[in-house]
Amino acid sequence: MLRTSRLRLFLVCTVLTAAGAGAQTPGQVLVVVNKRVVVSTFIGGYYMQRRAIPAANRCTIDVPDADDISRAFYEASVEAPIGKCLTRGKLTESILYIVTTQGVPLRVLGDGAQQANTAASVDSELTLLYQKLHGATIPLAGTVVNPFYQKRDAPFRHPQFPMYMVTRLAGYETTDLKALVDRALTARNTGKFVIDVRADNNTPGNQWLRAAALLLPKERLILDDSAKVLTGIKEVIGYASWGSNDPDRKQRFLNFQWLPGAIATEFVSTDGRTFKPPPDRWTLGTWKDTASWYFGSPQTMTGDYIHEGASGASGQVDEPYLNFCPRPDFVLPAYFEGRNLAESFYMGIPGLSWMNVVIGDPLMRLQ
Repeated sequence: MLRTSRLRLFLVCTVLTAAGAGAQTPGQVLVVVNKRVVVSTFIGGYYMQRRAIPAANRCTIDVPDADDISRAFYEASVEAPIGKCLTRGKLTESILYIVTTQGVPLRVLGDGAQQANTAASVDSELTLLYQKLHGATIPLAGTVVNPFYQKRDAPFRHPQFPMYMVTRLAGYETTDLKALVDRALTARNTGKFVIDVRADNNTPGNQWLRAAALLLPKERLILDDSAKVLTGIKEVIGYASWGSNDPDRKQRFLNFQWLPGAIATEFVSTDGRTFKPPPDRWTLGTWKDTASWYFGSPQTMTGDYIHEGASGASGQVDEPYLNFCPRPDFVLPAYFEGRNLAESFYMGIPGLSWMNVVIGDPLMRLQ
């Protein structure tokens, strides 16, 4: 087995080589706004202006303001018009990233058949639009292999990787959305990576968290594998944990000081279930106590990390199962070494057409 120092050196060389092989540009981003939702058109325009994204890369859809939509509605009213934006603008190959905005539907409803579920997040479905525009037929049930998964040493480009990386500008308030955009522009490679391992030590998730810690510099790392829940930490640039699936976590907010560019990921089934703000009095609950649920779940929420100050995060709109959550041992080291937010998260997501959402500016990276 490679010694830790040699493994770190290998990752530094390969990831920096891949990241430097061709820096991605604003012209490779398509921004999707919903004309019926004021905040969607606002944040889409604000993001395009701040990132200098060409006006031709704006795609407008016309759908109700709803989290949940049917498969037929998704195909006709979301996927089809976005496909037309790409083909009419001759952008199919040049676009690498699609950014959806608050007010674009969040979840495609399915049959609930566990790991063969036909449900998915809208964003994860859109990752496959590249293949569909090239004539592919995608099975509805379960996941589709993510071609970029674990590709530490490869630059993301077409046609080598037949997919779009899709991220979302989402948050509870307009101020949260603007902060997502603004903080991404001032991200710097400084601060601490915080990894909070659950007290039981035999789960694959704990193994992935500890592996992430081995691939980050010790002087930049705070690692805890006790029953203690880490809170109140200053200058946080990256965070990974079990969220509310850690039985010792009781509080909704961590009270971290998040630096510009900070990202968060956790092993939680429903943290991306909605970006409508909970009541201030709401806190984490239990599955047995339905009175403690918010939007059908008692679990931590991705929106809380954004509201508290994180600049990017992952979430799941419904049960993904642990093996399809983002792998922190790929996400955090890639981000530290210079990959942008989209590439860092998608490097750690095993399957597409599934429950995952990635929040933030896809071009954000530590400099």
